Amino acid sequence: MSAILVSPEMLAAELASGRPPVLLDVRWNLGGPPGLDEYRLGHLEDARFVDLDVDLAAPPGAGRGRHPLPEATVFEAALRRCGVNDDSSVVVYDAGGGLSAARAWWLLRHAGHDDVRLLDGGVAAWTAAALPLTTTEPPDAAGTMVVGPGAMPVLDAKSAAALARAGVLLDARAGERYRGEVEPVDPVAGHIPGARSAPTAANLGGAGSFLSGAALRDLFESMGVAAGVAVGAYCGSGVTAAHEVLALALAGIPAALYPGSWSEWITDPSRPVATGPEPG
Repeated sequence: MSAILVSPEMLAAELASGRPPVLLDVRWNLGGPPGLDEYRLGHLEDARFVDLDVDLAAPPGAGRGRHPLPEATVFEAALRRCGVNDDSSVVVYDAGGGLSAARAWWLLRHAGHDDVRLLDGGVAAWTAAALPLTTTEPPDAAGTMVVGPGAMPVLDAKSAAALARAGVLLDARAGERYRGEVEPVDPVAGHIPGARSAPTAANLGGAGSFLSGAALRDLFESMGVAAGVAVGAYCGSGVTAAHEVLALALAGIPAALYPGSWSEWITDPSRPVATGPEPG
């Protein structure tokens, strides 16, 4: 787990060392307020803000989800502005549970950068440990990171549908959205037929930190995940599904991400929609 998460105390020690990691502030809220405003009110020293909607996603369009994967050149430019080199150690964080920072973690892994960790508990855990924030914004850097070909497994609509039948496809949204009882964001409610409800909130403990690897493994096994069974995850637009993939990685379970997720799935009216609870 140490290769994926870092505690506030461990990160503070690294920042005081001679070669601190590059820090990316990925605070973001669906519908606002803007993460940049939160960043300017206080952030970890030398952290640079990364805009999820601009740097970590391409613009939505016809037949695409709300947060398509960014163009490689756009993502690479953002990383270089933040001072990321091919050999940099990177730590990403957000306000708390990692629901948006996990998107940056996944994209860096997808770009072939393995030395990336998430601050467990985010800014909330950092300040709870009596560690300081600053309002001083560092200037843009001149990193040399080269974004390579995709290194993490991905699904499209066709392969996601097939995985829901032949493996385990996890829906990372809240249970009421999975069941189609409410849909506050997308125009159609429901889920991909055969998918299993796996709200990302269940991956976290009461303080907003991830459950242990063993606890996460038990949780996913209760959803049908088992050795030799292919696993994938989706959500509304591919953001919190990255959190699910990270939690699965903590449990020692490799998983694919469906970046388009529900917001892409429903752009084709021929794709089936299921509602209600999972079949017994």
